[in-house]
Amino acid sequence: MIPKMTRRPIRRSPRRWQLALLTVAISGASGFTAVRTNALGAADRFDRVVERIELFVDPPPDRATVPTVVVTPRPSATAAATSAALAGAPGAEGPNDLPPRVAAPSTTPAPIRTAVNVKLVESHDAVFASQLTEKDCAVAATQMVLTILGLGNTSDAFQQEIKDRIGEWESLQDSHNGGWGPAAVSLALADYGASDYQVWAYASHVDAMRDAAVALSVTGKPVVLFPWWGAHTWVMTGYQADADPTVFGDATITGLYILDPWYPRHSSIWGQSDPPGNLETLAEMQRNWPVGTGRDGWTRPGGVYPERDGRFVVLLPTTPIASGDAGSGS
Repeated sequence: MIPKMTRRPIRRSPRRWQLALLTVAISGASGFTAVRTNALGAADRFDRVVERIELFVDPPPDRATVPTVVVTPRPSATAAATSAALAGAPGAEGPNDLPPRVAAPSTTPAPIRTAVNVKLVESHDAVFASQLTEKDCAVAATQMVLTILGLGNTSDAFQQEIKDRIGEWESLQDSHNGGWGPAAVSLALADYGASDYQVWAYASHVDAMRDAAVALSVTGKPVVLFPWWGAHTWVMTGYQADADPTVFGDATITGLYILDPWYPRHSSIWGQSDPPGNLETLAEMQRNWPVGTGRDGWTRPGGVYPERDGRFVVLLPTTPIASGDAGSGS
């Protein structure tokens, strides 16, 4: 269960001009001239220095937050093993609050293995919100999840409202740089009425995508992913697979429908962002959620995250949405 956090006033950092003056005093007048012209990216480096000083002057609180559940690799992707794990069977590892599947009576014909295309959202444009600044991906993703669930909207004002409350949810354990991490997103969702999102970290991206697909289908709710070595946030609204993953534990997820709050921006590392609801193929998922590169999964600078490092982190919903409110599948 998600712990109830003690309310904390919004963190009031020193004014930026005060930090800037301190930085200039350290860097010298010549450095300030370079900043003004952004010579060789000096302004960008200046911003990073200001951020480090801000963290030193006013660090995030070192307090307990939503735990990360580590899922070890499964020896085989059998239907029975996956179903047992997702049902919280004793000794199994998987989202333990998802409803168990009921075994079909022996007289029921065996399920037919066929490709599936599952979508929660009919119009992705209607629920999409682009992040207001380059650092607001988690805020915009939180906003989109709430909008899909009927608990929010896509306005700039609502995104700013969520952003301004980070002081209530941030924790050094969740983000060494302060601000937003997976646990903060979970707590923010809970405060706005979506209290069933839990942080899971997988050693296998295959297991992570399969469980994300199962959780989405079983609950009728979107999933939150943390690609780009954990530096970004996506909202998963559906998937394609060669078989129904809620029935066939060895189903291969071939693509995910994604809302990327970075859109319509371009990244010098990851390229042009995709429009709302784009189907990210397995190859694209492996590129954005690096696999087999020697730097896989969660790899954040500035500190160690024992439960996340090298793993694929997702925020899974664990209780079904009210009957009749779920999205469509085909």
